[in-house]
Amino acid sequence: MGVPVAVTIAGSDSSGGAGIEADLKTFSALGVYGACVVTALTAQNTTGVFAVHDVPANFIAAQIDAVFSDLEVGAVKIGVLANAPAIDVAAAALERYRPRNVVLDPVMAASSGEPLLRRNALGRLRDLIRRVRVVTPNLAEAAALLDRPPARDEDEMRAQAEKLLALGPGAVLIKGGHGTGPESVDLLVAAQGCLRLAAPRVATRATHGTGCTFASALAAGLAKGLALEAAAREAKDYVTAAIAAADRLAVGSGRGPLHHFHAWW
Repeated sequence: MGVPVAVTIAGSDSSGGAGIEADLKTFSALGVYGACVVTALTAQNTTGVFAVHDVPANFIAAQIDAVFSDLEVGAVKIGVLANAPAIDVAAAALERYRPRNVVLDPVMAASSGEPLLRRNALGRLRDLIRRVRVVTPNLAEAAALLDRPPARDEDEMRAQAEKLLALGPGAVLIKGGHGTGPESVDLLVAAQGCLRLAAPRVATRATHGTGCTFASALAAGLAKGLALEAAAREAKDYVTAAIAAADRLAVGSGRGPLHHFHAWW
């Protein structure tokens, strides 16, 4: 059996802290070969996004076909799909190749607040959810997908996750990193029940790329053949350790990137 392969379908972060770049670092750190399909180019750093160039949908499709026609893909992580044509291309590819393990991180804005999803594409993103094994929204993304205020506690998080589950994915992992309290709590909700993933909340500004990293770590676990709950635990542990170590990196002057361990082994 060869090395497990995961592909990220996402936008590029020119500062290297999020998007495609964070995904590939995470895959490598967790022992998975990473391939990529670039959906958008950004001019950004740790302080913000200054320009976005959307990759044409037909070129996104060409990248997907090139990767899937050659590599044995064990898992797919989907990040930024900035517009309706990009979402449609991704949906068509999932229908065409039917990968079993698809993790959708419904990215709508950068950590600095700049929008990355066209407002008229939100409905298409909701439709894409039914095609994936796991969708991984943060509190703001879950609220936007459901058109309601962000969850304020774990009960509301679980209620929103269950509403998202009704849209058709195999599971919902709602991330509570933007919440409050001494713990950062994420909930993995599926038909079988709810798994609570908790870790002490770390005081740091180096949070650039946390959402991308969590979703790609989850995809890496699934690519290696882990069960969903085991992959979610591995992803939570990896992101928690990365956040704890992030301030050692001292890169940039804004929301610095996570400490991706493989670069320092």
